[in-house]
Amino acid sequence: MRGSSGSRSTRHPLRQIMGGSSPRNARRGALAAGLLVVVTALPACSIKKLAINSIADTLAESGSLFAADDDPELVRDAIPFALKTIEGLLAEVPEHRGLLLSACSGFTQYSFAFVETDAELLQYEDYETTQRMRERALKLYLRARNYGLRGLEVKHPGISQQLRNDPEAAVATVPLDEIDMLYWTGAAWGAALSLGSDRPDLIADLPAVTAIIRRTMELDETYLDGAVHEMFVILESLGDLFGGSLDEARRHFERAVELSGGHSASPYLTMATSVSVSTQNREEFEELLGQALAIDVDAHLDTRLQNIITQRRARHLLDNIEELFF
Repeated sequence: MRGSSGSRSTRHPLRQIMGGSSPRNARRGALAAGLLVVVTALPACSIKKLAINSIADTLAESGSLFAADDDPELVRDAIPFALKTIEGLLAEVPEHRGLLLSACSGFTQYSFAFVETDAELLQYEDYETTQRMRERALKLYLRARNYGLRGLEVKHPGISQQLRNDPEAAVATVPLDEIDMLYWTGAAWGAALSLGSDRPDLIADLPAVTAIIRRTMELDETYLDGAVHEMFVILESLGDLFGGSLDEARRHFERAVELSGGHSASPYLTMATSVSVSTQNREEFEELLGQALAIDVDAHLDTRLQNIITQRRARHLLDNIEELFF
C-alpha cells in the first residue's frame, strides 16, 4: 500500500482532530496533569482511586477540541502534553474505557496529521529523514491500535486474539455504543498496515482490519460524516489480489462526499491518492485535488483544521505530480 519516495501512497480518513486548543480545555488538561501528580502521591486507598477516576472522566469527556483551530503548528505542540497526561492516568486506571478511546484516537490523529504528513512533505527532499518519520508514525499507530484493542477487551475479553483467528466472528457482537472504539482501532491498525506494507506480520492483519471496518459500516455508515466510506475507498483500491474493486471504491467515494456534504477535502484526497495514482489517471488526480483545494476552510469550523492539513498535502502532491505519474 505504501512505499518509498515516488511510490503509490494511501491514507486513512480522519474526520476530527483530537486535542485541546481552546483556553478552557487547555486549562483543563493542565489541571488534570497537576492533580495527577498530587493524587498519585496519596496513600493507596479508595479516596485516591475515586480522585483518579474523577480526573480521568473529566479528561476523557473533553471531546474533540482542536477541530476548529486554524494553526496546525500550535496544535502540533499542544497534543503531546495531552497524550502523555492520558497515558499517566491509564497507568493508574488501566481499564478506563474513556481514556483508552482518547489514547487510541489521539495517537492515531497526531501521527497522521503531524508525523506521517510531515514525512510525506519531505519525501522528495530528504529520504533518510522521511524514512525515520515514517517509522515513528508506524510505532505511534501501533501504540494507538493497542490502546483500542485494550478498550475492546474491557467488554469483550479475548477479542484481540479472536480478531486474528476469526475476525468476522470477533466483531459480530460489538454493539453500536462501542462504534467509537471500533472505528479508531480500525483506523489505527489500517494506518499501521499501510505504512508497514513491507512487513508480513502486518499484512497478515488485513482480514482483521477489513472486518473491523465492515462492522463499523454495518453499525452506522454515516459515522463521522462517512469517514468509514473513505476507508473502504482505500481497501477497494488494493485490487483483485486483495479482493478489492475500483468500481466499489468509486461508489464509496461518492457516498463519502455525499455524507460529508461536500465540506471536507479529505474524500477527494483519498480518492486521488488511492485510485487515481494506482490507475495512472493524471487528469482525474488533478481534478480531485483541485476540488479539495476549492473548499473554503473557514466555512465549516468543525472540519477547519482537517481541511487545512489536507489542502497542504494536496498542494504538495500537485507540486510533485511528475513523481507520481509516468
